[in-house]
Amino acid sequence: MPKVAIIGTTTWGMTLGVVLARKGLEVRLWARTEEEADKLRESGPGPVLPPDVTFPSQLSVTSSLDEALAEVKAVILAVPSQKMRQNVRLAAGYLKGSVLIVSAAKGLESGSNKRMSQVIGEEIKPRQRSNICVLSGPNLSQEIVHNLPAATVVASWDEAVTRKAQRLLTTPDLCVYTNTDVIGVELGGALKNVIALGAGMVDGLGYGDNAKAAFITRGLTEISALGVALGASPVTLSGLAGLGDLIATCSSRLSRNHYVGEELTKGRSLTEIIDSMVGVAEGVSTTAAAWGLAQGFGLEMPIVERIYKVLYEGVDLRQVATELMQAEVSHELAGRKWKLFSFLRPRGHP
Repeated sequence: MPKVAIIGTTTWGMTLGVVLARKGLEVRLWARTEEEADKLRESGPGPVLPPDVTFPSQLSVTSSLDEALAEVKAVILAVPSQKMRQNVRLAAGYLKGSVLIVSAAKGLESGSNKRMSQVIGEEIKPRQRSNICVLSGPNLSQEIVHNLPAATVVASWDEAVTRKAQRLLTTPDLCVYTNTDVIGVELGGALKNVIALGAGMVDGLGYGDNAKAAFITRGLTEISALGVALGASPVTLSGLAGLGDLIATCSSRLSRNHYVGEELTKGRSLTEIIDSMVGVAEGVSTTAAAWGLAQGFGLEMPIVERIYKVLYEGVDLRQVATELMQAEVSHELAGRKWKLFSFLRPRGHP
């Protein structure tokens, strides 16, 4: 059976390792230190994964990159977005030939505001860039690891590469679709985390389902506006990697980003919340990147802007909620410099 390396002992990294090992693949999970590797070998994936989950016999843990990446068909990078570049730099010298390079991170790099496939592409050999894939979709790890049915999307610029990744990643309970819109798939996965922070705030404030439905819908419009400005297809953003992931992340208490937003309504500081969590809420750093991109394009993104103000400027979130509800309204697809769905707007009476 094919050999797969997982870079990242994150919740998502270990979840992917477990489900692929259950499928029968030989999975090597790379830990940054021998101490961490020893702990995982002895104690398994807890407390990161639920206590009833154990590592299958097909999954091994190593702190050696040489061992982890030897003769693998694919390497899955399941690390926080702010750690992606340094991890790719560590692994780049071990990547051979046509090995698939799969990004499973859902975020944007702080400072550069770049997508993960761009970050990876800058750190590997040019001839290997065509092997980059991105994985995204409504994939809450606690459900995936318990073999509940789910679907996801793998995207690459090369259709042959996406099909290769699809065959490798599909399991009996995880349906993997393909796409060639790398930008759209990545942005959908990253930007929905920003909206999920706000959805958690809506729930925490007790505003009800009507308000949350409106918030999610307007959030998708902003995601699509920025996505189209960056070259994504709006059709992709209405699919699994956009709308699908947005629904799951904004609706589920299993979402870390939703949790952060809800906890903020209780008066806890952002630092306190983050320090108490197992895992990273990618929406926090992605909010700053998304707001930076929106400003660069001159786009109106009131939800992203106001979540940024709550997180980084200390603005009271109740004030922000009031501002959003009292915002001047126009056509729901209208926005400064938006080119969103312009080809779908009616051009006259029938």
